[in-house]
Amino acid sequence: MASPNIITAIFFLLILCVTNNTPCEAQLSSTFYDASCPNALRTIRTSIRTAISRERRMAASILRLHFHDCFVQGCDASILLEDGPSIISEKNALPNKGSVRGYEVIEAAKSEVEKLCPGVVSCADVLTVAARDASEMVGGPSWSVKLGRRDSTSASLLLAESGALPSFKASLDSLISTFGDNGLSARDMVALSGAHTIGQAQCFLFRDRIYNNGSDIDAGFASTRRRGCPINDGNGNLAPLDLVTPNSFDYNYFKNLIQKKGLLESDQVLFSGGSTDSIVMEYSNNPSKFKSDFAAAMVKMSEIRPLTGQEGVIRRICGALP
Repeated sequence: MASPNIITAIFFLLILCVTNNTPCEAQLSSTFYDASCPNALRTIRTSIRTAISRERRMAASILRLHFHDCFVQGCDASILLEDGPSIISEKNALPNKGSVRGYEVIEAAKSEVEKLCPGVVSCADVLTVAARDASEMVGGPSWSVKLGRRDSTSASLLLAESGALPSFKASLDSLISTFGDNGLSARDMVALSGAHTIGQAQCFLFRDRIYNNGSDIDAGFASTRRRGCPINDGNGNLAPLDLVTPNSFDYNYFKNLIQKKGLLESDQVLFSGGSTDSIVMEYSNNPSKFKSDFAAAMVKMSEIRPLTGQEGVIRRICGALP
């Protein structure tokens, strides 16, 4: 029969887990697949490198896909689920539809991993590793990824459409609040926004800024952007988020903000007389600090509310439930 002390200790641990909402069965670990699928990370990297070598813009798309996944329900690959009997896909949410890309790249990487280790590596982990590899592929930083996430059995179109994802017209206070709700600081938010050093945006997302933003935009920059974004047409026309070096992960994004050449309103508010001006200035003068902070913020973001242990499932196909 167990001693009273042991029973008391077990009871205390159970209470601690419940009251702190702490996952007690498993934690993320950088060595999670070392025994069960030792070649998983190498296989994912090869697949992602192949995709980005075909289309360099895909690096930005994968980073954004990871971000949009983690901010809705946590980093659980819910964004990858297609519509089904019990699923209303997050892909149909206004911030995602016709805009978020790269689903097929993650599915292809997962398929390659499945050939090696069926039913072992989660789609959530594939997406998390892919984001790290995408950054490195275009000259951005790399970082150690903790693994062991499991995949959700649900998606939330409602959360994706009701403020979980920051708007392209968000104010600085709104951005700080949204990131703060996910355990990310204002510095994390500015660093992560630096991902806009690569990638493109559709005309309808920045039309109001280039036609109506007055003194908060460089006149020459606005004129240049208007040529590819008519006032009443061309909603899907693309423009680089960083006009100077659109395919390289560097710190020109922050230099652009100081010159009032941020493409989106949610970019320019980071340097518009507010509390984050000093961080933008710091990154514009210190690219190494930006890259190290970006890597650290990506690690923090990748650990937003993960499913671990016996929570969730391991999907064989990322777009469908088992």
